[in-house]
Amino acid sequence: MGKSPEQLRLTPDERTDLVAYLDGELPEAHSRSISTKLTHSATARREVEILKKTWELLDHLPRPEVQRQFTEKTLTQIHLIELRASVWTPRAMLVGQWTMLGLVYLTLGVVSLGAGYAAVRWMIPDPSERLARDLTLAEHLDEYLEVGSKEFLDDLVKSPDFGLTAP
Repeated sequence: MGKSPEQLRLTPDERTDLVAYLDGELPEAHSRSISTKLTHSATARREVEILKKTWELLDHLPRPEVQRQFTEKTLTQIHLIELRASVWTPRAMLVGQWTMLGLVYLTLGVVSLGAGYAAVRWMIPDPSERLARDLTLAEHLDEYLEVGSKEFLDDLVKSPDFGLTAP
């Protein structure tokens, strides 16, 4: 069975925000949501009343006096923490800058090596590639070396032994 609107309780999140609601520090939409629930629920209103009474009772308790030494010691410790932080911050920034500079140089080096390799690979011909392209020449190289020169071949073509006549 569901609870009647008079018995609806505040959720834990709404209960956490009650102090801010009472002080008027909640955003408008969230404040309206709590107001609606308080309007429709007697249980939620009782919770708010208990919280108000608790705060009122806390105002009647004696407040401890803080000694001046406590204040000075606290401020001194805060000042020391700030000094230590100010010493480390420039060092950390310097290390970060050197790291970034090193990464930039490393990147430039890798790019330069890659560009150099590509330039050598494409601009200087590979001798074995030429041999593969001229494979028929390489297969008959011994025969071509026996011939000696191109003039000898021209004379051979013009000779009557081949049955070709000179033009």
